[in-house]
Amino acid sequence: MISGSLETAETLNAILKTIDEGIHVVNANGITIFYNSVAASLDGLTMEEVHNQHVLEAFPSLTKETSTLLKVIQTGTPIYNKHQSYMNRKGKQIDTVNSTLPLWLNGELIGAVEVAKDISKVKQLSDKLLELQAKMKKSKSKNDNQSYSTYYFDDILSVDPILNQIKEQCQKASRTSSPIMIYGETGTGKEMFVQAIHHASPRANKPFVVQNCAAIPGPLLEGILFGTTKGSFTGAIDRPGVFELADEGTLFLDEINSMPIELQAKLLRVIQEGVVQRVGSTNVRKVDVRIISALNESPEQCLSNGVLRQDLFFRLNVVYIELPPLRERLKDISFLSHRFIKDLNTAFKKNVTGLTEEAEHLLYEYKWPGNIRELKHAIEHCMNFADNDSPIGISLLPKHIKDTMTLEKTIPKHSTIPPLREALGKYEKQLIKMALKQTDGNIQQAARILQVPRQTLQYKMKQK
Repeated sequence: MISGSLETAETLNAILKTIDEGIHVVNANGITIFYNSVAASLDGLTMEEVHNQHVLEAFPSLTKETSTLLKVIQTGTPIYNKHQSYMNRKGKQIDTVNSTLPLWLNGELIGAVEVAKDISKVKQLSDKLLELQAKMKKSKSKNDNQSYSTYYFDDILSVDPILNQIKEQCQKASRTSSPIMIYGETGTGKEMFVQAIHHASPRANKPFVVQNCAAIPGPLLEGILFGTTKGSFTGAIDRPGVFELADEGTLFLDEINSMPIELQAKLLRVIQEGVVQRVGSTNVRKVDVRIISALNESPEQCLSNGVLRQDLFFRLNVVYIELPPLRERLKDISFLSHRFIKDLNTAFKKNVTGLTEEAEHLLYEYKWPGNIRELKHAIEHCMNFADNDSPIGISLLPKHIKDTMTLEKTIPKHSTIPPLREALGKYEKQLIKMALKQTDGNIQQAARILQVPRQTLQYKMKQK
C-alpha cells in the first residue's frame, strides 16, 4: 500500500509540474506543500524559496486579510477568477487571474490550492489600447471634425440586391440612437457596416470605440468595459473604461456572445440605467453611448447554448441586421473578384486582365467559409504570380480552392447535362416550395428550415 501511495503521489506531482499555469498548494496551517516552476517564474522566486514555508514568510507583502490562500483556509469558501496585479521580486509587473479552492478530505479541510493564469501580455495590450483611445478622445475634443473609423457606406460595394437592401436599412437606422445587433459569419463585413453606421449617424464627430469580447478573462474585461479605481485590487489604477471613452459616441462590442454570463448581467444594468461604475468605486458616472453589438453565431444558437442572456439579447436587439454569407451572393463573387484585381493592379503595378472562365466558374463553386476576407486573400495570392496582360487561370488559385473540385468537373464540356446554374435554380425552386408547404406559407419558419436569412428567401421568391 505504501509503495502504491508513493507511486500515486509521484505521478500526481509529475502531472502538476507539466501544467502551464501557476499552481500553489498549502496545507491547513498555510505551509506550502507544492509550488510549481510556473508559479515561481511569475513570482520571481525559486521553488526552494517557497516550498515548506508559510505563505506570509515567503510573501511578506501579504497579510491574513489579503492572502487568498489563507482566506480560503479560514472560510472554506472558494474564490473564482480574481484579478491580481503585483510587482514580483524581480521588479516585473505581473497580472494574473486566480482561482483558489479549498481541499477537503473526509469532510475535513486539509488545505487550499491556487491556480494562477498569467494574463500580463493581454493586460499590457489592453492598457495600451485604452491609453490610445483616451488620447484619441482628448485630441478629438480639440477637433470635433476628427474621426477614427475608416469605412463609409460608399465603401460597401455589392451588386447583390439583398445586401444593398440591408445597406439601405442600415442607413435609415444610423439616424437614431437605437441599439443595433449584427449577425454574420466571419469575414462578411460586420465592422465595415458598424463603422459606416457611425459615420452616417449624428454621433459621427464623437468617439468610435471598438472592444472585442473574445479571449479576454472576465475580471480583466470588466475593468476594460467599466474602468478601474486605484486600490480596487493590487496594482489597480484610476482608468476609464470603454464606456466612458465612448461617451456621446458609438461603442462596438464585437463577439458579445463570448462575454462571460456574469459580466453580461453587469452590462445589462449599465445599459438600462445609463450609468457606469468603475471596478472598486462607489461613484457612478452618467454615459450616453450608442451600442452596436455583433455575433459570429446566430442569435438562436447563442440563446439555446446559454452563452447569451435572453434579457440582454432583447435589450440589444432593437435593430437586427443579418449579413448573408458570400456563398449566397453569387454575383458578388465575380464583381468583388474583378474589383480586387483592379485595386491590386494599382498596388502591385501590374496589368492582370481578369479571370479565365474556368477560374471564375471554380470561384462560384467554392463555399467561401471565410467569406469576403477569404476571397480578397485568394485574389491577392493569385496576383503575386499572375503575368501582365494575362488573366488569372485555375493553376494560380490557392490549392485548397482547387482541391474542392476536380478540373474535369470544372471545365464545361459538350454533354446532355444541363448548365449547373439552371439545374441549381430548378432544385432551389423545388426546395422553397417544399419548405413553404411544410410551414403553411410562413416565410420566417421556411427560412429557418432552409437556413437562409428571411430577406434572402423573400428575394428568391420574387424571382421564381
